[in-house]
Formats: sequence, structure tokens, C-alpha cells
Amino acid sequence: MEAAPSLETVTQAIQTLYHNPDVTAKERASFWLGELQKSVYAWEISDHLLHIRDADLESCYFAAQTMRTKVQYCFHELPQAAHQSLRDSLLEHINNVSESTNHIIVTQLCLAIVDLALQMVTWKNAAHELIQRFGGNPHHVPLLLDILKFLPEEVNSRSLRLGDNRRKEITEELSKSAPLVLQLLTSYMESAPGEVEFRRQTGVLKCLGSWFNLGSIPTDQVAHSKLIAGIFEALREPQISGSYHEAACDCLCAALFAVEEVDKHQALSQVLFEGVLTLPDAYLASVGEEDLDKSMNYCRIFTEMAESFLDCVIMTPNQGLGDLRTLDLLLMCISHHQYEVSEITFNFWYRLSEVLATKNDVNKEALFKPYIERLLTSLCQHSCMEPDEEDIPDDSDDFGHFRVQVSELIKDVIFLVGSANCFTQMYESLASQSSSTTWDRTEAALFVMTAVAKNISPSENVIVPQVLQALLNLPEDSHVAVKYTGTRLVGELCEWIDSHHEVLDSVLHFLLAGLHNHKIAPAAAAALLQICQICRDKMYQHFGGLVQIIQNVDSFNISNEAAVDLLKGTAMILSKMPLEKITEGAQQICAVQVNQLNEVLQHAGDTNMKLDPVIWLDRLAAVFRNLHPLVSDGQVHPCKPVIEAIWPLLSDCCDKYQHDIRVVERCCRCVRFSVRCVGKGADTILPPLVQQMVQLYSVHNHSCFLYLGSILVDEFGSEEGCQQGLLDMLQAFSVPTFKLLEEPDGFRNHPDTVDDLFRLCTRFVQRMPLMFIQASFFKSIINCGMAACMVDHRDANASVMKFLQDLLKIGMVNEDKYPDHAQRKQAAEAIMQEYGPQMLQNLLTAVIFCLPSFMMPDIADVVYAIMLIDRPSVCRFLEAALKALPVEGSGGVVRATHKQLVDFHKAVTSAEHAKQVSFALRDFTRLFR
Repeated sequence: MEAAPSLETVTQAIQTLYHNPDVTAKERASFWLGELQKSVYAWEISDHLLHIRDADLESCYFAAQTMRTKVQYCFHELPQAAHQSLRDSLLEHINNVSESTNHIIVTQLCLAIVDLALQMVTWKNAAHELIQRFGGNPHHVPLLLDILKFLPEEVNSRSLRLGDNRRKEITEELSKSAPLVLQLLTSYMESAPGEVEFRRQTGVLKCLGSWFNLGSIPTDQVAHSKLIAGIFEALREPQISGSYHEAACDCLCAALFAVEEVDKHQALSQVLFEGVLTLPDAYLASVGEEDLDKSMNYCRIFTEMAESFLDCVIMTPNQGLGDLRTLDLLLMCISHHQYEVSEITFNFWYRLSEVLATKNDVNKEALFKPYIERLLTSLCQHSCMEPDEEDIPDDSDDFGHFRVQVSELIKDVIFLVGSANCFTQMYESLASQSSSTTWDRTEAALFVMTAVAKNISPSENVIVPQVLQALLNLPEDSHVAVKYTGTRLVGELCEWIDSHHEVLDSVLHFLLAGLHNHKIAPAAAAALLQICQICRDKMYQHFGGLVQIIQNVDSFNISNEAAVDLLKGTAMILSKMPLEKITEGAQQICAVQVNQLNEVLQHAGDTNMKLDPVIWLDRLAAVFRNLHPLVSDGQVHPCKPVIEAIWPLLSDCCDKYQHDIRVVERCCRCVRFSVRCVGKGADTILPPLVQQMVQLYSVHNHSCFLYLGSILVDEFGSEEGCQQGLLDMLQAFSVPTFKLLEEPDGFRNHPDTVDDLFRLCTRFVQRMPLMFIQASFFKSIINCGMAACMVDHRDANASVMKFLQDLLKIGMVNEDKYPDHAQRKQAAEAIMQEYGPQMLQNLLTAVIFCLPSFMMPDIADVVYAIMLIDRPSVCRFLEAALKALPVEGSGGVVRATHKQLVDFHKAVTSAEHAKQVSFALRDFTRLFR
């Protein structure tokens, strides 16, 4: 936007956006207003709109939202001289707020003034000034509470990028203002009750919780204040409104979180502990009234207290804050009839089991065992399906997701009870009620058993045989969910079955019968796969039967996923058979898929026939992915003739569906596993494969061709006769790839291409580094890699970092193993000298301004790899990179002091391993975020 538009033009665009029925006109107005918000003129325009007394609601909202967004993201656009006038203008707008002003507009203005206060270095003690300005006017109480709530919340807003120094400075200022804030909040809490006052007190609690979350509240001062007493009074009041109850709960949870370091907050910790112990009756009342929201609120409080006092519970059980009544409160909540309540407690049980597992204290484990047993009983009850349910469990709905979490929790805590004990407990609970046990309770018990079955010792010969026998002899009229979960349990018992091969035939008969029921078939196929994986040495005699099943698999009406599982298991069995039988076996299990794929290709152009080649490609890929016979050097791989026969079909499929990325990816995947299966035995298909890949990639830019190329380099890159052809392949790939990535936002819009390109380049570094470095296009590749350092896509960035790291390490090899080690070392040094300064600059910029913190270890690995080549040079390069950083932010914020820069430089350059570099980067980047 080259010039500032008039207010009339802006208001007209806003009216068009909200009121014009023409969709095209709305879209044009939305785009134009978006461009206005990005421009520097938005500051003045939004300010003028807010000054218009009779402005319509939409214009006021647009102006307030624009002002907040500009302060939040574009504060650097304003010169420091304009900060004071902006503050005065915002304060004036807030002062003019009336009771009729839309709450959303008020919120945007409050957030704008808060974000300004946090970024405006010259505005000292903003909280104190805002209280003085608005605290004396009852009309301004709601907006003052909003401002005071937002102040600590926005301190840790990453969009503001305040930096650690400024954040600490603000936190110290807020801590100094905290006593005044507490005094103000206390005065508001003491107001006479009424509807208006309840709304005000709700705002007070939200504000107090925000200050607790920041850790700015003096806990000794607040411990015996009327604020804390008021929270517990509210939570014990049965008629309290839902919003007030939730605000009190949130505030109390924030207070409990704030006292997690108990030694530093003993007074408040004790007050909170005693107060929470007065709430069980209120919880039980909410259960009786079927008020789920309040029940969940109480459960949150009990859980937060348990987590805050976890160390006390473990280290000093039944003493002081370690009182085990805390666990009784959680178990009381877990017994709630709604599973959503029990789910709130799960994280505590995870943490408890983690700490106890680390301590490995038998006495402590025995102390908590009864609580875990009660937990397991309640989890089993909550895992019961609805009695009128007629289908199998659905893992994709809310209840299914809950059961997945239950299963994970059981696996985490089971060591405290013992898998065999849990198994026995579930079995005995069923056996004792055999005549009255409903199908849903039976299924839930089997579900719990399934979670622990793999931990059962193969030597257990009492309960497991009884359970297995009962499952194998389930009556025909058993509920389908019982059969389904029982089938899953049989699969999970695969290791026990492997040690008791006498039951194998009965198990297989049971699973094969399950394949004929389309609802049970997925579980039966998955269980059969588990049996094949673990019992493969005993399964070869059943190969013929498995082949017959595969040949008729589609008559079972099972899902493609189940069919794939069957093929996986069969391929694993085939891998253990004599080599002379593998070729024929592979042909047999591939024949059905090949014939069906051929049928699909013959009708590829027929729009009346909706045939999907992906089904058969997935099945073929499953075969070759799991078929790994032991082949000695010099022997022809038994799968070579099979793959050579299938290759023309795969090539034809790739050609006919070249426009469809979904099909092409599956073709490449199938070829990939075929090549991995036979290794260098795939040399006969290599030339036509590379030629086809290059040709199709130049037209469609499917990145899966780059990935497949990396597989070929990995398999054939060490073969001298193949190296030049592979380099030619990379050069052909690089031309359309660079064109794609040079587009605006090319790296961001095509992360898969970046990922697969540098996977391919990494394989060249690993298999033929010197030829790769000497290639004419190498300079373009490494420059592309340094530009790609900024890509914030996890996988893509990891591939780039892996490429750079491996490239820098090519000289760090065993001299006896690599005769060309001297040339490798020389090449690495040359790369470091030519590209090291810019590489360090880009890496530092990326980690500070572009990448999330979890990507830092990959960056650290590259920085450390550079240092391993020439640490003195890195000292110079890093010093130059640090000098180029913008250490002073908008508004005069000092992001990094000279001492902090020196300390970071020393920490990096003196690091003895990559983890130290990662820690230094983590601490340094906080100064800029």
C-alpha cells in the first residue's frame, strides 16, 4: 500500500466486508483490509476510527483489533519518539469506554495497552500507574481487572518476543506491584454480594490466578488473606454459579501450582492443603446433583494438589503434606460414574509411577500397591462399554480415546502390582461372578488383561492356560465385542504361546475362524501377525494354509489393513524357509496382488470403473518389506526373479497414474521395499528405473522420487559402475527442484521436497563423498542447504541438518578403513573455510528467530561438527556472527548484553560435546524470545 487511504474508504470497505451480500466484493474487501493492517498506515487509521464518537460497531472492532495486532506484532515499526503519544491515545480510548461498549472491543484495547506496557521500556511501573488511573472509578473496575489479568499473562507471550532480559525486568516490576494488586483485589472481594458483585468477584479470581501463574504473588502475604478464604467459601457454597465456581477452581489450581516448591511456600502450602481437605463433601454434593462441570472442577483441584505435593507424598507418606488422604481424594473422583472425571487424574498416576520406578524402593512400592489395585479396579469399571452396544469397540470416538489412555496408564503403573497379579485379579473377578457377569464387564476385564498380557512370564502355568482355553472355546453366541477383545488378547499373549507350542494349532484355528467375521477380522489379522512375528520358527509348517487364506482373502470381506497384516505375517514365515522354496512362495503370495493390479491397469482409463491400484500396491509393499531371507555372499537372491517379473507392472502403473501423487507415492514405496529386499540384486531394473524417475520428476515434481533416489544411492552408491549414473540422476533432479524452491516461500511451501532432497544428498555424502563434492552442482546444493536452515518444518530441517553434519564429518574416519582419508579431511577443511562463516550465521539466525526450541539439538550437532574441524576458526566465525545480531530490540529493549554475548561465545567454543552446545543455544535464544 503506497499511500494512506481515507477514513471514508476504510469504513466503506468494512461495511462491504460485513454487510454486502456479494461474495466477490466481500473477498476483495477482506483482502484490501488485510493489506491495510500490514501497512504502516494502519496505526493512524485505527487511531482515527477509535476517535469517531458515532462509529459503527464493525469499524470500532476493526480498529481495536488492528491496534492490538500492530502493537503485538509490529511495534518495531514505530520510532521510540511515538511511544508516548501511542500510550496516551490508548489510555484515552480506554477511558472513554462506556457500559454499552462491546466487550470484545474493550478486550482488544486492554490487550493493546498491556502489550505496549510490556514493550515500552520507558514506561516504568505500569501496573501501579494503571491502578491509580482507573482504580478510583467503579465504572472502570471490570476493564482494570482485565488489564491486571492480562499483564502477567502476556509476559510469556512468544509473539511479543520480549527476550529474557526484558521479561525478568517486567517480572521484577510486577512483583513490586503485587502487594498493591492484592490490596485492590481484596477490597473488591469485600464488596456486598449481588449479581454485579459476583461478576466482579469472578474477575478478581481470574486476575489473582493470572498473578499466581506468573509467580509474582508474595505467598506468605496472601496465605491468610481474605482472598484465599473467599475461594474456599465459594467452593463450599452449593448454590454458586457455574462461572464463579470455575473461576475459583482455576485460581485455586494456579495457587497450588505456584507452591510446588513447598519449602519456599510453606505457609500457603499448609493453608491450601487444609482448605482442600474441606471440599470432599462439596464434591459429593455435586455428584448427587449430577453437576458434571463442578465435579470436574473439584477433581482438577484434588489432582493439582496431588501433583504439587507429590514429593511429599512419596518421601514422607502420611506425614504433613504427604498425607495419603490426597490419594483417597483422587480415587474418590475416579469412582465417578462419568469417565471424563477420572481422566483428569491420569497425569498424576503417570508421575507417581515414574518417580517410584526411578527410586526402585520395594517398601515404597508396597505402600502404594493397594492404591494402584483400587485404581485398576476403577479403570476396569470405567472401561465397560454400554450394555446395549451391539458393535465392537471404536478407538476413534471419545470413549475409544479414553480406553487407549487407560491402556497406556495400566502399562505404566502395572509394575507396582505385577502383571500376573493384575491378570489373576481380573480373571478371578470374572470367575467369582460367572453366572451373573454381564458381557460388558467380561469385555472390560479382557481389555485390562490385554494391556498387561505381554508382560506375563512364559513360565506362568496357572491362570493363562485357563484364560486362553476359555477364549478359544467362546460360545458362538458370545457378544461380538467379547470376541473382538478376546482375539486381541490372544495376539498379545504371543510370547507366552511361543513357549507353549502345544497350543499353537488351536490358536491358529481360533484366529482363522475369526477372519470369517468381518467385525472380528481386523483383530484376528493383527493377532495372526503377532503370532507370526514371535512364533515364526514354529509356523513354517502352516505356510501352505496361510497362502490359501491370502489367495481367498477378499472372500472374507475384511479391510485392506487386515489383509496387509496377513501378508506381513506370511512374508515373515516365508523368510525362515529354505532358500529353494522362497522363490515359489513369494510368487504365490504376490500372484493375487499382481493379477488384480494388472486388471486395474487394463481399465485405468475407464471412468465407469472405480478401481484403486493403491490397495494392491500396499499389499505388494507389505510382502517385500517383511521378506528378509538369509542370503550368503555369492548366492542369487531368491526374490530377484519375482521382482524382475513385477517391475514392468510397477513401471506401467507409475506411467499411467503419473498425475496422481497418491498412487505414485505407493509405486515408489513398493519399488523401495523391493530394492531393499534384494539389495544389489536389483541391478537389472536400476537403469530403466532411474530413467523413468528423472523423466516423471521433471514433469510432476513428486518428491517421492527423490526419496526413492536416496534408497538407490544407499544400495548402489558404493558400486563404481553405478556412481556416475547416480550423480547424473541427482543433477537431473536438482534443476526442477531448485526452480521449485526458488519460488516465493518455496522452502516453506514444499517441506517434503526439502526433506527428500537432503535425504538424497546425505546418502551421497555417506556413499561417495569425494565424487559428490567434486560435482559441478555441489556448490548449488550446499548453498541451498544453508538457505534451508530457516525451514521450521521438523522433518525437513532435520534432514538438512543431517546433511550438513555428515558433510562436515567426512574427514573424521578410520584411516585403516578409508585409504582416501587424507583427501576427505582436506575436503572437509575446504568446505569449512569457504562456507563456515555463512553457515554459522545462518544457523544462529535460524535458531534465534525461526525455529522452535525442540529443533536446537540438530543445530547444535552441526555447530559442534564445524568445531571438530577447526575450533580456532569457529571462534572467529562465531564472533562475527554475534556482532551481526540485532541485540537491541524495538523500544530500546536490550536483548543481549555484551557480557551475555561473551558468555555464550565462550560456552559454545569451549564445549566438549554437542549437548553443551545445545544447552548454550537454548539459554541464548531465550534472550531474543
